[in-house]
Amino acid sequence: MKSKLQVLVSTVDAQVEKTASRMNLETDAIIVNQCDRNAVFEYIYNDKLIQCYLMTDRGVGLSRNTALMHSDHEYCLFSDEDIVFDPGYEKIVCNAFQKNPDADLITFNFKVHPERKTYYNQENKRIRWYNYGRYPTFAVAARTESLRRANVSFSLLFGGGARYSNGEDSLFLHDCLKKGLHLYADTGELGQETYRESTWFKGYTEKFFVDRGVLYHYLYGGMAEVFSLRFLYAHKKEMLKEISVNKAYKLMKQGIKEGKKRY
Repeated sequence: MKSKLQVLVSTVDAQVEKTASRMNLETDAIIVNQCDRNAVFEYIYNDKLIQCYLMTDRGVGLSRNTALMHSDHEYCLFSDEDIVFDPGYEKIVCNAFQKNPDADLITFNFKVHPERKTYYNQENKRIRWYNYGRYPTFAVAARTESLRRANVSFSLLFGGGARYSNGEDSLFLHDCLKKGLHLYADTGELGQETYRESTWFKGYTEKFFVDRGVLYHYLYGGMAEVFSLRFLYAHKKEMLKEISVNKAYKLMKQGIKEGKKRY
């Protein structure tokens, strides 16, 4: 029986034949693996269809867009290779959309390492433009047709393998809200993240703050400098041990100017 939900997995140099088992997939899935060759194939895992796209091109945005382009189920759930799903995750996702018929996207809970914990939904609620920025892509499910109609996709400028280190999650949700899509938070827990070192995070370096400035240009436009100051003062204890607030602010303003100039 065809799943209503299709998991869209982004991987790098993975053994895709083992990915479905390792992630405990109970639904159909599309796996996009960035590696050293190009190929397309599929296999069956527990009566579910696992489609695999191998590509030499790099960038998490490109990977997610490739999976989304091929998605053909009612609901899609973005994921990463280090997620292990709990039994029954499909029912939780489908029930959440049934309870919220106007929801285009819903973000769910996952157990994560304390260093990675930026959110945990404590209540079921609507998410607005002022509080969308802390949700990771791997926690987001969507009505596939809603994304098609809104013509939204992931930025190719941000995220692992791209020019700027991170931010594709926030930009994607920003664009969804800008197009009028409805985003909800749900308290359902779908699984856990296997802790691993980040492939892009190299500490709070000068590049980190420049990249963040470019991101804020896209997210906040004319208010980018104000939100930059807010960001720095909110996180100064953890981020500004080696770089001063003034220097970090100058670096973020440099990034904002770069965003204005180049794109």
